[in-house]
Amino acid sequence: MPFLYRFITMKRYSRVFNYLKAYKTSIARYFLNILLSIIFSIVSIGMLLPFMQLIFNVNQGGIPKPSTNPMMVWVNEHLNSMLYSGDKLHDLGVVCIMIIVFIFLKNMFLYLSYRAMGPIKNGIVNRFRIELYNKILQLPIGYFTEKRKGDLMSRITNDVGEVEGSVVGTLEGWVRDPLAIIINLVVLFIISPKLTLFILICIPFMGLVIGRLSRSLKKQSGVVAQKNGDSISIIEETLGGLRVIKAFNIEGLLRNKFLGINSSLLQAKNSIGFRRDLASPMSEMMGVTIFAVILWFGGQLVLKQELGLTGALFLTYMGLFYNIIDPAKSISTAFSNMQKGAAAISRIEEILNAPVMVDDNPNGKKIESFNSCIEFKNVGFMYDDAVILKNINLKVEKGKTLALVGSSGAGKSTLADLVPRFHDASSGEILVDGINIRDYSLHSLRGLMSIVTQEPILFNDSIAHNIALGMDNASHDEIEQAAKVANAHQFIMHKEAGYETNIGDRGSKLSGGERQRVTIARAVLKNPPILILDEATSSLDTESERLVQDAINNLMSKRTSIVIAHRLSTIRHADEIIVLQKGEIVERGTHDSLINQNGFYKRLVEMQEVK
Repeated sequence: MPFLYRFITMKRYSRVFNYLKAYKTSIARYFLNILLSIIFSIVSIGMLLPFMQLIFNVNQGGIPKPSTNPMMVWVNEHLNSMLYSGDKLHDLGVVCIMIIVFIFLKNMFLYLSYRAMGPIKNGIVNRFRIELYNKILQLPIGYFTEKRKGDLMSRITNDVGEVEGSVVGTLEGWVRDPLAIIINLVVLFIISPKLTLFILICIPFMGLVIGRLSRSLKKQSGVVAQKNGDSISIIEETLGGLRVIKAFNIEGLLRNKFLGINSSLLQAKNSIGFRRDLASPMSEMMGVTIFAVILWFGGQLVLKQELGLTGALFLTYMGLFYNIIDPAKSISTAFSNMQKGAAAISRIEEILNAPVMVDDNPNGKKIESFNSCIEFKNVGFMYDDAVILKNINLKVEKGKTLALVGSSGAGKSTLADLVPRFHDASSGEILVDGINIRDYSLHSLRGLMSIVTQEPILFNDSIAHNIALGMDNASHDEIEQAAKVANAHQFIMHKEAGYETNIGDRGSKLSGGERQRVTIARAVLKNPPILILDEATSSLDTESERLVQDAINNLMSKRTSIVIAHRLSTIRHADEIIVLQKGEIVERGTHDSLINQNGFYKRLVEMQEVK
């Protein structure tokens, strides 16, 4: 079971390992530098042997043979020939200089390994961010209707940050620390196989305790990530709904809700912090305990002359063993961090692995112009087993206006969203110029259309840049002409900076009518043959509605239009009006013919006239 658990745990990092494939050269450079750093670290500690031999054996020349171990005999002979001249003070100076040189080389190669690893770690985090953002752009609109915006933002920011600190930040330890332990153990085994086997029996106990401590971190990390998302969601909702919050005096309600989530977040963070921080001191304490046990056990054997080691060589051996404790402590900390980061990776991969329901056709035909009609053939649409549309059959001829009316939830917006493929039909097909829209490239299909929504979508930029959105080559004269058609030029010129006026977050510096006219100017500039209007005047006052409606009439001139209408007075002159109820077409015809049918449409008109 522990093996299976570790295997599953490592599979969570498969994406990180895939990213590493792009850095093979840098990884090789890192591996070489860290290997040299470890070797020089061992050699620098090994210089304790001649140092202590000089200090504690002042009447002897050179190092006595410690045993019949062939490797140790070879080391002994070379040290004697290299370091000992007979002048003790001279020999001591040589040893000290060599220690400095080896420490310098160790740290130089350690620095070079950091230089090699730094771009790898930063590159992996950058790949995470890019893939997340690209996936968000690819996912269908329906995916986001079920997700809280704050939770998605938390995954992109906090969870990626957690991966950076907990997983990618410990990447170098995945190579350096195990390698340091292995090489040190090999050297220790060469010096004394008997004592090293005793060490190998003790070490697994330390790993078992740290492993049990680390496994509890993943679940708590998931709670922290979820609470972070909830916290950001409340902040986002508060910033977007301050008017309503103040108008309904619910500051206290929101404050208590935020404080409750923040309190839970604080407790979860403290709990996970206590456990994570316990790993390092616990591993050090256990390492020192094992060190003391080995010191006692080995010291007895040395005193009884059962190890074949001199006192100086035994102390050097213990110095090399202590060199293992720090990497072992780092591994335990890294393992704890990896467990903590596993929860973040799982949340990120929920987005990265989400199915793209509306996918572009790589071999799709490019449609350059709209020539004939848009046709719905037996179209149905379901979302999570809920039937939204069923058996829709209709045709919109080029240059004609189709209006969609009906109660809220009747499927009007969903029907319109199928044309630019914000969703794909669950059954049936939608044809543009006689070809299924799935056979066109997505980019060229949407290039034929402009959409004006009920809520104007604007960006924190200048008015000119918002009008020219997606039209990088638009001249100022073209932008100005589009604004005139949209009845926006006059109010723009009254702004302090004219077309270069920054409109604030989501256009907050403009009125509702002004924001809508800017979006209409954007559609005018694009000059699309197909236009989709989603209740573009429903939220406006009477004066703004008149200005916007005039702009819409200018925009719709000689274009094929699909209009979702809330105010029925705006679609009296539509070529065909489709009345939807519970996802089905219940009536269709012109305004006059529908009035004569004395059905659902007429009741809607009468209700609005009464108002």
